[in-house]
Amino acid sequence: MDNTEYRRNITVQYCFPDNNASCRKEVQADPAYIFLFIILSCISVCTVFLNLLVITSISHFKQLHTPTNLIILSLAVADLLVGLFVMPVNIMQLIDSCWYLGKMACSVIPLISFLSVVASIFSLVLIAVDRYIAVCDPLLYHTRVTVCKMSICLTLGWFSCLIYYTIILYFNDHLTPAQLHTTCYGECVLVVKHSWVVVDFVISFVIPCSVILVLYSLIFNVARHQAKAISAVINGASHIKKANTYHTKAATKLGTVIFVYLACCIPYSINSLSAESLTTASMVWPVFTWILYINSSVNPLLYSVFYVWFRASVKYIVTCRIFESSSSRLILYSEHS
Repeated sequence: MDNTEYRRNITVQYCFPDNNASCRKEVQADPAYIFLFIILSCISVCTVFLNLLVITSISHFKQLHTPTNLIILSLAVADLLVGLFVMPVNIMQLIDSCWYLGKMACSVIPLISFLSVVASIFSLVLIAVDRYIAVCDPLLYHTRVTVCKMSICLTLGWFSCLIYYTIILYFNDHLTPAQLHTTCYGECVLVVKHSWVVVDFVISFVIPCSVILVLYSLIFNVARHQAKAISAVINGASHIKKANTYHTKAATKLGTVIFVYLACCIPYSINSLSAESLTTASMVWPVFTWILYINSSVNPLLYSVFYVWFRASVKYIVTCRIFESSSSRLILYSEHS
């Protein structure tokens, strides 16, 4: 049997056999794809589990109700959305070309994906601002930055991010299911005009990253000068030195979280400018999107390395001791440790 006869005998599979407008079905059944499916699924599960630990820790223990930890909570929520919704959908599309979740999900999932990314970068900007105030004015930090003020900032920030990407997807005719342009039934393709890609690159990457880099340059410059000034004072400066050292260490730890995120975000953001449109059908994007998404798994691991409170809270959560009475008032770490 020659190749022509062989092709004629192949049964063409469709996503929805009962629908005449159905897309053709392409399933990746190679062992390499199966192995990749297992690995990425494990990453997705770990991302959800680890970020739930962060969210539970900060939400449950009253000692952790600080302005800085509220920003970490915001970052963990964004990472949870990635692990809970975005990663599973990308894994599904990697193995099966068909879209089984319907038009509404095809509209919502990109919104969740973009929202989680821009909410993350917004949280990182707030971390930089928070640390800048803490290092530059450590004695007045607790009066200038409060839990209430930070809660308002985070709420307004998430709402602004939601409105921002709703506008982008609406003007690209993607938000409303009736506006989706698909060639067949069982397809979900996101197309974004190149002009919007450039605008989004500037607003959601260039400007926030510039703010972060400038603030952290100022933070370490101020910290260096303060260290020199404090070392020249022999008496009466122990409380200043203690406060400044604590905030400088906190800035260094959170700075690591920020720069790891930027390292994961840069390949995706830079590559977006080289395409005339963003499309989920492209084979280029999965590599860069997964580099970005895996950062959502890395953040909780960084917290476990840097923060005593996270390791202590995880022990209480895993052993179910958080269900004990008054467990929310437990002291997880000593002040300025």
